[in-house]
Amino acid sequence: MRRLTSSLVVVLAIGGPVSAGAQSDGASGSIAAPYGAPVDDQRVYVHGVLEQFEYRAAGSDSVLRWDGEVWVGTDTNRLWVKSEGDVDRHGDIRDGRQELLYDRPITSFFDLQAGVRYDVDSLQDRAWVAFGVEGLAPHFVRLSATVYGADGGRFAARVEASHDARITQRLILQTQFEINAYSRDDLARRIGSGISDIDAGVRLRYEIRRKFAPYLGLSYQRTFSQTAQYARAAGESVRTLSLLIGIRSWF
Repeated sequence: MRRLTSSLVVVLAIGGPVSAGAQSDGASGSIAAPYGAPVDDQRVYVHGVLEQFEYRAAGSDSVLRWDGEVWVGTDTNRLWVKSEGDVDRHGDIRDGRQELLYDRPITSFFDLQAGVRYDVDSLQDRAWVAFGVEGLAPHFVRLSATVYGADGGRFAARVEASHDARITQRLILQTQFEINAYSRDDLARRIGSGISDIDAGVRLRYEIRRKFAPYLGLSYQRTFSQTAQYARAAGESVRTLSLLIGIRSWF
């Protein structure tokens, strides 16, 4: 009898809080979650990455390059700002590209992005609409593929991929590749139709802190077809192998 009474006391002691947790929460009349409030996924976050801030040493073709992005928003709705370009030894800006994009997840690993791109540098400016995807492909490859449209029936496409191989907890080897293509010649921006150029690189960085990492590396750029002809006419190389020294940072 004592054992039965003890068992009932234990059952009531365990069952009491569970029943209380399942009761209505008062004025709202709704049922409270047994494990507390659900996860708050509507908080607004800000994140920025300066992926490349580097000096590309290649003799007369040496440039200072930047490539970074910032996003602000929730887990499901974000606004992205992307910027990249080169500054040559004469102080002229080349390959200046700025993008403003709306971003929303479409799968567990990829987001859909749509917005505008604006090419502004030492050449003629040009505006584009942008539509693409960005995310994490198998084997932890960061992948971005975007198509662009401009006035006059101009179209462009761009694919970027990068991969970080962690050698130690602080030493990381990054490989990177980018390819650009255009539907029409653009004399004002010295761009030819077809595959225009590629940019590939390897960077070995050391994370002094997680948010600050200097690096060394090599990059290879090449222009093709009519784009190469425009480069030759401007006194630029169509193939460039550069020694890199730079920093990567994020917040």
